[in-house]
Amino acid sequence: MKPLCHADRGSLRWLPLTLSAVGVTLVGAFLGVTAQVAKTVVRTDSTRSHNTRITRVDTTKRTVTLTSTPDTRLPGRYGLWVNNSRDFLQLGEIVAETHHGVTRRVLSELPDHVQHGGASFTGWFYRDAVELGLPVDDWTISTEDGAAPAWYFPAESAQSQGCAVLVHGRGVQRNEVLRAVPVFHRAGYDCLAISYRNDGDASASADGRYGLGQTEWRDVDAAMGEAAKAGHTRFMLMGWSMGGALCLQTAALSPHASHIAGLVLESPVIDWRTVLRYQARASRIPSLVRDAAMWVISHPLSRIVTGQHQPIDFDRLDRVAHAADLRHPVLILHSDDDGFVPSDASHALAEARPDLVTLETFAVARHTKLWNFDSERWSRAITRWLAGHALS
Repeated sequence: MKPLCHADRGSLRWLPLTLSAVGVTLVGAFLGVTAQVAKTVVRTDSTRSHNTRITRVDTTKRTVTLTSTPDTRLPGRYGLWVNNSRDFLQLGEIVAETHHGVTRRVLSELPDHVQHGGASFTGWFYRDAVELGLPVDDWTISTEDGAAPAWYFPAESAQSQGCAVLVHGRGVQRNEVLRAVPVFHRAGYDCLAISYRNDGDASASADGRYGLGQTEWRDVDAAMGEAAKAGHTRFMLMGWSMGGALCLQTAALSPHASHIAGLVLESPVIDWRTVLRYQARASRIPSLVRDAAMWVISHPLSRIVTGQHQPIDFDRLDRVAHAADLRHPVLILHSDDDGFVPSDASHALAEARPDLVTLETFAVARHTKLWNFDSERWSRAITRWLAGHALS
């Protein structure tokens, strides 16, 4: 064997330092990515990102052509934010489709200045409360963080069935829930479409971070308190996505819980760990990074890393684990191809509490777009459930 020369011995002396530097770099990269993932989970952002593009506008035929995505290919009625969210279009049926593009009918006004470019396809269909053609009042709910505006739709009959408190999902505003007002209104309910902390309408929390339902439920409770002052003693809660988590927490923790008649949940978050694991896989985030990020969010260290004032207690937010504590009848509407919040936990809760939970599953409808996909079936399911539980 050839003896090591002076140069070889010098290279070996540097090897431990080189390995140490590589190790420090890898650890630093891991911590940086973990911190970024953790921040993404709790960071609030009400700006609309572009999820499609307009490639053609035909003002004569009143159509727009969008790049093809799983959402833009959905049948039904939807909304489209255009011109950097300055304009909103109501979209109807698909009139033509290719591998790359989807042409849809425009049901609302189609301004001449709608241009090609980035757009945001959404499950919103009504932009403003007045579009429903129902009497509506502006309310202001006082919460622990400040004012939270709401829309109040009084029932037609003086013999109201109660107040339906409608709770939107993460990253959107109360306009999302307007789709549900007519079905509850026809069932005899007053409707209260609320805002809550950090949604861009209501006052922000001190830390400006999502609590994933752990803190926001108190704003739902405040809305019920405001309705109680107006004479309401019976409540129905409905929530979409993270709004479903808020409703479940409210039903479990609110001083007004005994006055809740039932819950309707669409595409709800019932267990955050199930959701975050699913989304991490979809985003190709390594499981080690995912688990580390969830640990950070749930640890007092989160205050330093993400700015949260309170760590997230995932056990407390897991309503499947606490299924035995469920006290109210629940209707869950969930699409098995949701694509954002998997329906696994909805199925698990229905299996754990078949005495209280009714699960209505859809296919194709994806996330929070069940009304858009099939409004007749959606409305029929809620109406039938209300009648079957003597809630209307």
